[in-house]
Amino acid sequence: MSAGLLDGRVALVTGGSRGLGRAICLALAREGAKVAFNYARRDDEAEATLAAIRELGGVGQAHRVSVLDKAGLATMVSEIQTQLGAIDVLVNNAGVGQVVPLALMEEEDWDRMMAVNVKGAFLTSQAVLRGMVRQKRGRILNISSLAGVKMMQAPVHYSAAKAALKGFTEALAKEVGRYGILVNCLAPGVLDEGVAENLPRERKQDYLRHCALGRTGTFAEVADMAAFLVSDRNSYMNGATVVLDGAV
Repeated sequence: MSAGLLDGRVALVTGGSRGLGRAICLALAREGAKVAFNYARRDDEAEATLAAIRELGGVGQAHRVSVLDKAGLATMVSEIQTQLGAIDVLVNNAGVGQVVPLALMEEEDWDRMMAVNVKGAFLTSQAVLRGMVRQKRGRILNISSLAGVKMMQAPVHYSAAKAALKGFTEALAKEVGRYGILVNCLAPGVLDEGVAENLPRERKQDYLRHCALGRTGTFAEVADMAAFLVSDRNSYMNGATVVLDGAV
């Protein structure tokens, strides 16, 4: 592979076996990074992501471990550091979505949404930060959502969890910036795959009416922006939330 934005870097992407996570893994690999990712269930999806990384000429590594398993995350990070090198980049992408009104929401629904989307980012960041502080370099990118930064019709627990990532980003950026670690947040709007596929038709049409570009975004567009934000080309944006929504 020719040198890219992330040539020689080691990246960890959570929830990288499918969907947007897979797209981010491929974008980072295309830019020269060695890419490790974790996943929770489907071995076949993880193998497909690894195969796609290798087709690009990249180096990939898959770990079946939950972002809520603190001990498992520590083991994963240790293996990545031993086999690939110090982790330079973390993309906190793992998340869940659920369409349910607050009145019908179970306590378990709320807890799961907060656990995977917010606690998972906390635990994974904590697992890699010691190494980043030691090398005085690093990039952390938290994948939020337009629903977490703008008032819009979306499930309450999903919006709350994604908004929490914005606050997490800002506070962590202040805390670790002195060590040369940049922490940013990326908030995509409605995309043509993934969570958007569960949107009611009228909701999607309303979004398109308000979007200046008149279309949904793509996984590739979000992944390319993610690759830039975690690269050395981005040297001063820190604690920011980048909204990628085509102007809604």
